[in-house]
This record gives sequence, structure tokens and C-alpha cells, in this order.
Amino acid sequence: MVKKRNSRKNTRRKCWKVIPILFLIYFSVGVIQNRDSILPFLLERIGVNDDSHSIPVSEEWNLIVVNRWNEIPEDFSISLTELSNGQSVDSRIYPYLQEMFDAARENNIYSIVREGYRTTEEQGEIFNEKVQAYINEGYSKARAENTAKEWAAVPGTSEHQLGIEVDINADKTQSTNDEVYVWLAENAHCYGFILRYPQGKEQITGTNYEPWHYRYVGVENAKIIYEQQICLEEYIERTE
Repeated sequence: MVKKRNSRKNTRRKCWKVIPILFLIYFSVGVIQNRDSILPFLLERIGVNDDSHSIPVSEEWNLIVVNRWNEIPEDFSISLTELSNGQSVDSRIYPYLQEMFDAARENNIYSIVREGYRTTEEQGEIFNEKVQAYINEGYSKARAENTAKEWAAVPGTSEHQLGIEVDINADKTQSTNDEVYVWLAENAHCYGFILRYPQGKEQITGTNYEPWHYRYVGVENAKIIYEQQICLEEYIERTE
């Protein structure tokens, strides 16, 4: 009888040891599955937030930084020029964009502006569609929204709304996207454009690598950014 009692006691002790381990595993899995909603909350509670991404607003229109942490300035105004395919861009960048496309054609690279200026409403539709696509894949709403932000900006935080950012793809009747992307990567800076979301800079820009996404910053600025292999956020911080 003594042995049986000891055996029961040992079993109970083992159970009490196992329960905290099971709870820890359950909690860890929950954090991983809902990391996009839980982790920001935890970081906020311990005093860590996204203020480190905040960048002073530049007085130069072509160097204004807009991303998930920096919204479009309220006093920003724009005058648009419509392109032949119906897209529009800031009138101030149009001559440089045309010059770049002409130079590309001289090298048998044929490209188009797939996306130029977007209104707040248009940007909202794009973001909401991306969120819904992730929800359809089984994501929670919070996780879907945070994942969508890696590919599409929330209205008010997209540089497309500035009119100085363009998505450039190939005229597929004459070139391939890869040919266009390679040429742009090597030559766009000569016309004042930079690859806005380069590889390896995702934590700084807040957006995944997009080889089609170019932003006008001016020729002198673009050459420095290209030569130093940095992104716009890094350039602004170094020049402030």
C-alpha cells in the first residue's frame, strides 16, 4: 500500500511539472500565429514603438519620405500630367521620365508605366483587396492587415499618392520584365529615379523588394543613393 501511495504522489508531481510546459507551448504557438497583433501590443507595453522610423519632413518636394510610419504631409499639393496610356504623374517629373524611356528604347528596352499617381480612394481599394485576399487564405483580420502592409500601403502612406513614384513594367510585345528591370537598375539614377524598395532594406522601408517600383528624387540625389547602395530613408537620415 505504501508503494502505491508513493506511486500516486510521483504521478501527481509529474503532472504538475508537465502542466506549465504545456501552457508555455500553447502560449508560444498562440504568439506565433498571432504575432502581428500580439507583438506590437507587447512592445508598446514595455515602451518600444515605431518612433525610430519617423523621419523629418524634407522641405524639398522630391525628397519627401512617405511610408507606413510617415504619412503624406497635409499641405502637399500636386499638378498632374496624363500619359498616353491614361496614367498620370507629377508634372515636374514628366520630362525626366520621358527622357529615361527614350534612352531605354534606344537600347531596345521597351517599357510602360503600369501605375502612376493614385487617389486616396484608389489606394484604399488596392489595400483592402490585398487584406481580403489574405483573409480568404485563412489569416485573421489583424494578421491579414499587417501582412498586406508589406505589399500595399495604407491610404495616406503611399508615395503613389505623391505622383512621383511609378511602377514600370515591360511592353511585353517587345521586351520582358526582366530586361526592363535590369536596365532600370543600371540606368534609372542617371535620370533622377531610384529603386524605391531594394533587397535587404525591407526593415527600413517597411516594404518588400519590388524591382518595378521607381521613385523620382532628382539626378544628383539619385546618383549618390545608387553609388552608396542605400535606400531613401537612409539617405535622408544621413543628410539631415
